[in-house]
Amino acid sequence: MKRVRRFAAVLCTACMALALTACGGKEKEVTVDTAALASDLLETVTSDTLTETASDMLPSIYFFEEDTIEAGTAYASSGTTACEIAVVQSKDADNTASVEKLFQTRVDNQSDLYASYNEGEVARLDTAIIKSAGAYTVLCVCDDVDKANDILEEYGF
Repeated sequence: MKRVRRFAAVLCTACMALALTACGGKEKEVTVDTAALASDLLETVTSDTLTETASDMLPSIYFFEEDTIEAGTAYASSGTTACEIAVVQSKDADNTASVEKLFQTRVDNQSDLYASYNEGEVARLDTAIIKSAGAYTVLCVCDDVDKANDILEEYGF
């Protein structure tokens, strides 16, 4: 009887270990329509009037290499506020970390700029959202950070 209990205990431990390793390490597959997500954020989380940025201008604004980006949609303020929304799909999910860094550089540069003439916008930039999921990366500088995070969660971020 002791052998049966010992065997059952070892078997249960092995099953639990397998169950835990089966859950870890896999990222869920995320597919996002960059234009739809950017539009949802635009309509919901900012009161400022933002203008869509031409897609061929994104590499010069955010300084990423053109050949690393599959698609992207961005909206920016005229300069009155720091509000900005950018959704980018990298050609390879391994590029998202570099896109995040470039978005952070953008936020830092904007923060330095606004500190010189509209310091109230620096607080908005301090709460900028930069998130990645799969091959997608989002930058969102907006009025309603909580609502933006809710929308991003719905899209898989």
